[in-house]
This record gives sequence, C-alpha cells and structure tokens, in this order.
Amino acid sequence: MKCRICEQGCTIPEGSTGICRMYTVRGGEFVERHPDAYLTVMPVSIETVPVLHYSPRAKVLQVSTVGCTFSCPGCISEVLIGDPDGIAGALRHRSPAGMVERAEAEGCSGIVFCLNEPAASFPTFLRLARAAQEAGLSVGCSTNGYFTEEALNALIPHLDYMNVGLKGVSDGRYRACGAAHAAPVFRNIGLCAAAGVHVEASVMYLRGGEEEVLGAARRLVGISPEIPLQVMRFVPFGDACAGDEPTVLESEDLCRRAREILPFVYLFNSPGTPCLDTLCPRCGERIIGREFYGPMGARTVWARSSPVCSCGERLPVRGAIGTECFDEPGLLGGYRTTRAFEMVRAILACLGAGDGAALQGFWSGIVNENFIGGMHDRIQTIDGYLGLVDDIGARAGRQEEAAALHAWLSDRTEQVMVAVAGSDRRPRLYYSMGTPLFALNAGRFEVCLAGTAGATVVNRQIPRKGKPGVNISSEEFLALNPEVIIVSGFLSAPAEDYLRFCHEGGLIVDAVRTGAVYTMPPGWDFGSPRWVLGLMALAATLHPDHCAFDLDEEERAFYRRFYGVDPEAVNHNRSFRGTTVK
Repeated sequence: MKCRICEQGCTIPEGSTGICRMYTVRGGEFVERHPDAYLTVMPVSIETVPVLHYSPRAKVLQVSTVGCTFSCPGCISEVLIGDPDGIAGALRHRSPAGMVERAEAEGCSGIVFCLNEPAASFPTFLRLARAAQEAGLSVGCSTNGYFTEEALNALIPHLDYMNVGLKGVSDGRYRACGAAHAAPVFRNIGLCAAAGVHVEASVMYLRGGEEEVLGAARRLVGISPEIPLQVMRFVPFGDACAGDEPTVLESEDLCRRAREILPFVYLFNSPGTPCLDTLCPRCGERIIGREFYGPMGARTVWARSSPVCSCGERLPVRGAIGTECFDEPGLLGGYRTTRAFEMVRAILACLGAGDGAALQGFWSGIVNENFIGGMHDRIQTIDGYLGLVDDIGARAGRQEEAAALHAWLSDRTEQVMVAVAGSDRRPRLYYSMGTPLFALNAGRFEVCLAGTAGATVVNRQIPRKGKPGVNISSEEFLALNPEVIIVSGFLSAPAEDYLRFCHEGGLIVDAVRTGAVYTMPPGWDFGSPRWVLGLMALAATLHPDHCAFDLDEEERAFYRRFYGVDPEAVNHNRSFRGTTVK
C-alpha cells in the first residue's frame, strides 16, 4: 500500500513500515503506529519555534512526537528521528481535547508542532489542529515541507503559520537528506502562501553552500517577497564535521547578500549578531530587535508597538506584538530540548551504551519533562555533572562504566585544582560565545571550568541573564578588561575573526593587546565529558609554570579509553593549543 502523506511515496507491505517508520499496514489498512502519542509538550515563546513575523512574543504550546521523512546529516533533532522505535516507549497518549486544555491552562495562544516532522504523525497533528482551531487557538508547525498536495490541502484550512526547513535549493542537497527533489517543497510554500497561511522558511548554511542559501532567497522572492528567510549557521552536533561550520562573519556577509534579493533575512546560531533584527526595507529603521536565545532560537528584546515604520512603511508582521516575553526554564523549549538529549547521548557514548530497544525504558525516564528541566541546573557544576554521569549510568544499566568515567573526570579535576593552587595569581578571564559582545551567563558550566582552572572570571560581574548568555555593550566589554579571552567551543568563532572584530570595533582590552584569545574545540567545555580536556587545557594556558600536563597524551588516552579510537580518527576534533593569535 502506498503512503499518500509525503512525497517519499513509500510502498508499505503488510506489517512493515516506510522511511519514517511511523506508519504500517494492518489487515490491508494504512494505520498510524502511535496515534495521539507525544514525546514533549511544553509552553514556549514563538521565537523559539522559530517564527519571527507571526504574533511576536506569543506564548504557544510546543508539541513533538518522533520520526521524520528525511535523514539529514548533522540534524539537531537526530535523537528524535534516528531511532523512533527505540524512543517510542517514551511517548505518552494525550487526546486532542486534553492538549487543548493544557494549552489553555498554560495561558498559550496557540499550539505548534515542531522538533520532528509533523508528516510523520500526520493524522495526530490533523486531529490536534482541528481541535485547537475549534477552541480559538492558533495552529502552527515546523516542517520540511515534503507533504503531498492531497495531505497539504487537508491541513491548510486548519493551519495559521508554518516554518519550512529548506535543505537548500538544489536536488543534490535534497538527495543528501534522502529525498528526491526540491520542487515539492517550493510548490507547497506557494500553495500555503496563496491560501493565506503565514509562511517562513529556514535554510541551513554550511561552509561552501552559499549558493544554496542565495538560490533559496531567489526562489522565495518569486513566490512572495514577504516570506522571511532564516539562515541557520551550521553547528556541528554529535560527530558532525567541524569544517562545515562557517564563521559568524562569513554568515553575516551572506545574510547581507541575501537581503539584496529578499527583504527579510535573519541569521541564527550566531551570538551577538545584529542580523536578527527586523529592519524597514524602505528606510532601514529598526522595527523589532532580537538576540540569540539558544540553538535555532531568538528572543525579542525590543519592538515598536505596531509593525509600522515611522516612514509609513507597513511590514508584513501578522498578529499583535506582545509586550512581554515568555522565558522557558532550563533546557526546556525549542531546540534546547534536543540539545539536552544530545548531551545525554554524549555521556551514553562514553559508557558504551547504544540506542535501540535496550534503552526504551531509559528514554522514557529521560524524556520526562522534570528530568530535562532539572538537568539544566545539574550540569552547571563539576559535582553536578558527575552526579548526572552516575544517574545516567544507573538508568542505562552501565554502573561500572559510569564509575570509571566518574573516576577519570574526578582524578583530572583534582590534578588541576592541586596544580593551580600553587599559583599566586588568577588572570582575569572573559568567556564569550561567537563574538566579543555576547557574554556567557555567570552561572554556566564553562565559567565554572575557568574558575576551577585558576581564573578570575569577569562574566560574574554581569548581572543580566539569557540563554546561554546576553549581549553586552562595547562600554561593558571595555570595563571588564580581561587579560585572557576564551571563545566557547559551541557556536564558536576563529580567534582571527574575534581579534579582527575587536580591532575594527575599538574593543581593545588587555587580552586583545597581547593576542591572548583562544577558541575551544567542540565539546571541550560543555555538553560532552570531553570537558575534562578543556579544563586541563585552560589550566595549562593560564598557569603554564604549574600545570605541566601532556595534553596530547591526555587527549589520546581519553579517546582510546572512552571512544575506542585515536582522536586523529575523529574529523571534528581540533586542538586548543596554538589557537592564540600573537
């Protein structure tokens, strides 16, 4: 029997499944395997979907299931789609009426399906959309847009807005994701726009893929110049290749080029960028100001009361602009939740625990919202992280392996603490992400590592908080005057770009004068147990006379012990040493 929901057009034999593994055939009937069963249900701000031009600052109920009709390399939601059978035990049944009640109880103005592909749970989403619409709630989704016309026409009457995640503009980019053609996606964008659905598009930007982004802008402007395009700077999750990550400066330059084609182009995954703001296309006045707010997310920090510029131009922003933002707690909300899953998998990898049926019970407990929400506080200190290792080991039946990892991390941490205790100075250190003017929160794990490595971390002088940090002014940066600057290994930037930004912007502090700017390798300061390598590298950089660690050997030993490979065999690894620019 042929599936008629997406353009993959899977032919599914009796008792088997198609590409997404979420449908089967029983007794000659096409059925959904997990109807009305959800993985996550939580209130979020609409900008974390992300949607920028529909009811800014709205609070909506985000829902997800598992499975996807694509298989994209480096997918941020890979844990939700790579093994739907292994994680299906975490799904919980909730009726459409119950979901509407939850949305109303949370004070949400709508319901949005995101994190995984709604086509993988199409009957469930359609029932939910109808119930939400009848209750006066808005309905949205984030999708790859690969619906058949038949399925899309059934959904459109119940859909208010959508974010279509483009893989690029070429068939080659779609084939890399397991699909045949790009044409159905742009056809569907046109159908939705013509039907009055508010459409936004996002596109992943990998280094070397500039024409995929610019080509997408050209295709979209041909449909409607009012469609916003969100450029997602590629971030290497899991074992994705770090060489595919473009710099923030490269990404900002690409966005400016794209804005010459399409008026509303935004840059994500780039802390501190001004390319998240909505500008009047006629006079350039700022209408809505935003800041980076976690992976694939943004937060509105300033907005006019209406989308009408002082020059008289009315911008294509639908719905009322809210006066207050909803701030999701901890790791909840948007793609921060999938980032939490990725951190859990990073620990599992070091414990030698794979995916599959053996971990179904494990994921049922992990997906529990209380665990993910509480995990945020647990991973901000070394002791908390060690406790998380023990907890995950117990849940996965890998207590012995967890004890070995715990002991390794504890031993190296103790070595660092003893070594730096012999130094009589603590250099002033500033921890930033991406650009100089985006400071990590004082309570972050990276700041804890730097303090443990013997630094006085000036981030603790900044009272404001964001996710995972906040924009600061040039004046604040100059007043902090750090002697050493560390650029986070997540959403990173080359030291060369960082110094160039500082010199061009007049951000001349002691660290810039001496070139003491270092970029962490991915996973060396947050999320992965590899943070122990970052801790030792920090200590050796800050206190070379007291920390005579053989960092190359420590790296080899860690990779051999917990990954079973040499670090040279892992293409995303890059050394912390030598990244300073003198």
